Amino acid sequence: MELPDPASVRTLLLDAGGVLVRPDFERVAAALRQRGVAAEADVLRRAEARAKRELDQRAGEAGEMDEERGWVYFDLLLRHAGVARSAATDEALAELKAWHDRHCLWDDVPEGVGTALRRLHGAGLRMAVVSNSNGTVRRLLERLGFLGLFEEVLDSAVVGIEKPDPRIFRMALERLGATADEALYVGDIYHVDVVGSRAAGIRVVLVDAAGLYDDADCPRVASLVELARHLVSGDA
Repeated sequence: MELPDPASVRTLLLDAGGVLVRPDFERVAAALRQRGVAAEADVLRRAEARAKRELDQRAGEAGEMDEERGWVYFDLLLRHAGVARSAATDEALAELKAWHDRHCLWDDVPEGVGTALRRLHGAGLRMAVVSNSNGTVRRLLERLGFLGLFEEVLDSAVVGIEKPDPRIFRMALERLGATADEALYVGDIYHVDVVGSRAAGIRVVLVDAAGLYDDADCPRVASLVELARHLVSGDA
C-alpha cells in the first residue's frame, strides 16, 4: 500500500519502542554473560524481529496487558536467538526488568532516527509520542535529547490507557488540538498499533524493518528515516 500524501499529514503520532528506540542489546547480552549464558548483542538484535512478529500474533489472539506482553517478548527473543531458558536467564531478565523499571531498557536509538526526528520537526509537523510503557518515556526522551521535539508525550502508565484502546490516540489528538484526518500514527506492532489507531480513525504506517509483514493491509516502511524522507520531500 502507498504511503499517505505528505500534504495531508500535519500531525505525527509516534510509538517509542520499535520506532524511536529499541532495547539496549549490549546490556541484555552482558547480563546474560555475567551469569554464564553465551549471548551476543548482534545475535539478539537479529532475533528481535522474529520474536516481535510472534508477539504480534499472540497479541491478536490474547488479551495480555502491556507489562505481561513485554516480558513474554524477552522469552521469545531468547528462544529465537537460540538461548535456552534456565535459572540463569531468569535471573538476568529479573535484573534487566529492575533496571528497566527505573530507567527504561529501550534506550538504543537506531541509526538516523535522531536526524529524521529533527527533520520532521523542522518541516513544521506537530509531533507527539503515544507509547505503551512504564512511566519512564518522558525521562527517556529527555535523556536522549528528543523531548523538545514533541508537544505531548502519552505514556500508558501515566495516562492509564493502553493501546490498542483508541482512547489513548484520541487523547493525543485532543491535547494537540488536532483532528484525525490530518494525523498519522507510526508503530511497529500490528495488533496494538494498527488496530488501535484505526479504531480512533487515524491513518497508520507500520515500521517493518525486517520485511516480515508482506501480508499487512497498511503502508509499511523500513524505518522512521524512510518515512521522514517521504513526508518531508515526497521522494520515498
